[in-house]
Amino acid sequence: MQHRTSRSRARSRRAHWKASAPTLTTCTNPACGKPTPPHRACPHCGSYRGREVLPPTGSDT
Repeated sequence: MQHRTSRSRARSRRAHWKASAPTLTTCTNPACGKPTPPHRACPHCGSYRGREVLPPTGSDT
């Protein structure tokens, strides 16, 4: 027979379920340089690994 898990034991175990900040790298385009998720095309300038693969959004403010 198993015993009921107490509220404090369950909550202590769940205390480590924190969300982490997303990993970001700088864009390899020298003209852009904005934070971009790794292994993804830059959403700002549309470049990936030195060439343009997406149309730029043009939202440079």
